[in-house]
Amino acid sequence: MSKKQNNILKGSFAACLVIFIWSTWLVISRVGAQSALTIFDLAALRYGVSALVTLPVVIYFKPWRTFSLIRMLTIAGFLGPLYIFCVFGGFIFAPVAHGGVFLNGSLPVLTLFIGVVFFSQSVSITQGLGLILIILASLLSIKDVSESVTATTWKGDILFFASAIFFSGYLILAREWSLSMMEVVFCGSTINCLIYLPIWAFFLPKGTFDFSSVDFLTQAFYQGIMPNVIGLLLVAHAAKNIGSAATAAFLAGVPPLSTILGLFFLDESLGLLGWVSVFVIVPGIILVAVNKKVI
Repeated sequence: MSKKQNNILKGSFAACLVIFIWSTWLVISRVGAQSALTIFDLAALRYGVSALVTLPVVIYFKPWRTFSLIRMLTIAGFLGPLYIFCVFGGFIFAPVAHGGVFLNGSLPVLTLFIGVVFFSQSVSITQGLGLILIILASLLSIKDVSESVTATTWKGDILFFASAIFFSGYLILAREWSLSMMEVVFCGSTINCLIYLPIWAFFLPKGTFDFSSVDFLTQAFYQGIMPNVIGLLLVAHAAKNIGSAATAAFLAGVPPLSTILGLFFLDESLGLLGWVSVFVIVPGIILVAVNKKVI
């Protein structure tokens, strides 16, 4: 096996692991949002655990030395409590399948929109076709008439879409400012931990913690370590070996896998239009990720 083939294999494997991590995170977040913990408790676990785990690395690399205060606070804001409140709040009202579609599916659309409007980026023909498919899939999901859709599901969809806006802003700025991994970890975990935990401890409502230690440790591990630390490192590794476009294309597997996991582990149901939306959005996201001939 050549070095190039080995790099492709390693990058593809890393991207597949990210699909699994993000899909299971959607399911576990849905469970956490409906447990005795409040969304404020889940946010505290996310920032507290990730900051504690990454503290030695952050102290060693000292990313704040070459990073302006305005940029630090801006990135921390996009990855901060408002973003995660929207995610966890969405799971109170909507099933996992909707989180996969409206959160992951909206990201390419919003990222392109922000890039074109604010940073004069170009849109390719394939990206335009992909946007049409993603918008169509989102509309089909909204019209889904299965039992999983209730009178309040639309509230969850709006919250998922709002969270996608926050994360899209982060993606654009990370690219425009060429942020390093340590800068991302420092802003997303350390700064948000220092700002949020005191507010949570003294002012925000808390759950009863009336559930098993296994459930608590599962939430702490998955909220604080898997997406925030391991997921980010795997994305960076995949992008290094197979490129950012190919990595983004792999992540099109998140909506269908999260839907399947929701069906098996949460007894969620999905109607015909919901299933169609899941499979329409996959080629849409792939087309958006692949940049060809520019319009």
